[in-house]
Amino acid sequence: MSEPDTHSTIVALSSGAGRAGVAVVRISGPHVRFVLETIAGLVPEPRQAVLRRLRDEAGDVIDSALVLYFPSPASFTGEDVAEFHVHGSRAVLARLLAVLCALPGLRLAEPGEFTRRAFEAGKLDLAAVEGLADLIDSDTEWQRHQALRQMEGALGASVTRWRSGLVESMALLAAEIDFSDEGDVAGPLVEQAVAGVAAVLLELRAALGSFAMGERVREGFVVVLAGPPNAGKSSLMNALARRDVAIVSPIAGTTRDAIEVQLDLAGMPVLLVDTAGLRDSADAIEAEGVRRARTLVARADLVLSLRAIDSEPDRIHHDGHSLAIVTKADLPGPQLPGELPISVISGDGLDALLTAIVARLSAMTQAEPALLTRERHRLAVTQAITALERAVESRHGQAELLAEDIRVAVLALERLLGRIDVEDVLDQLFSGFCIGK
Repeated sequence: MSEPDTHSTIVALSSGAGRAGVAVVRISGPHVRFVLETIAGLVPEPRQAVLRRLRDEAGDVIDSALVLYFPSPASFTGEDVAEFHVHGSRAVLARLLAVLCALPGLRLAEPGEFTRRAFEAGKLDLAAVEGLADLIDSDTEWQRHQALRQMEGALGASVTRWRSGLVESMALLAAEIDFSDEGDVAGPLVEQAVAGVAAVLLELRAALGSFAMGERVREGFVVVLAGPPNAGKSSLMNALARRDVAIVSPIAGTTRDAIEVQLDLAGMPVLLVDTAGLRDSADAIEAEGVRRARTLVARADLVLSLRAIDSEPDRIHHDGHSLAIVTKADLPGPQLPGELPISVISGDGLDALLTAIVARLSAMTQAEPALLTRERHRLAVTQAITALERAVESRHGQAELLAEDIRVAVLALERLLGRIDVEDVLDQLFSGFCIGK
């Protein structure tokens, strides 16, 4: 993304593209009042919707619209903002955008530019911006809940509290360094500073411990279907996905590569993966598929270990993170203790299986959404922890060296909120937003 032009006024369709009952066109920048007077004939009272006819340069009516005005600084971007709620016709939108962009000082917004202006105006910190991006992309209830908490500043508030504690410790060390020879500075200042650092370090370690779960909620829990050929893995995948995702065939070894599908199970995001049948094979392609399947089994959050009821038991051992399932339960054959019987043909057992999957995944979660949800968060907090561990474990007790370790940690936390050194992150993040956001 190029360097934003903060002197121009930007305009974009902020609602979904295509035909709709209502569409929202958003404008932000220094020329908003001029646009309102030119197109709508007035500047409405702040945050009060008025019905007006929008007109082009010749005075012809473009459409009737609800018009809203949000003056600076009490707006999303911190600038003057206006919204036109018009009929969602392609013709109406095309004409309105053409008329707006023909006005002096107006241009179409770049992807994410409204949000970038909000960030640069201090309306959102970088973690909140990432939460907004995740909220827009959320598909499940858990993703929505976690993203909304992030967008509303949960991580930002925690980082501000951590930083405040560290700055207080730095002030104690500064007093030790600057005034240690004066009589009015008394008490073990270094010990007090280290105690404060230790308290923050404890919270940072707890936050880091939640990262794996935060990442799982963002990207989805990985559930792998595994078992020998013809165990019914592809049939089960199609049944759970409720569409034909994988090829089903009586020929052993039909599935040779991993097939993935996203599911929403009780609000939890799940990446369901079908894999090649686990067996020894002289076929080089199938053997590679089996190798990949075993790798996926080792990395999965949950393995659905399948065998057909008319086959020999061939269980997968996966450190307790597996569900033993016997398929084709409508056929005669032995069911082993601990196996969940299912039949894709009749549908028997599928509801019980879904319940068991949700219960297993829920047991891996925590009561509150994770604070850290992205690799960038993990790296910043890890850097801060490393610096603070040096300070806490230090035996030299020299205030200058302790202060430097704390300063490194503070910089890492400031980077987490986007206060320093984040241009590359900004360009990548905002370019992923839609044009009107």
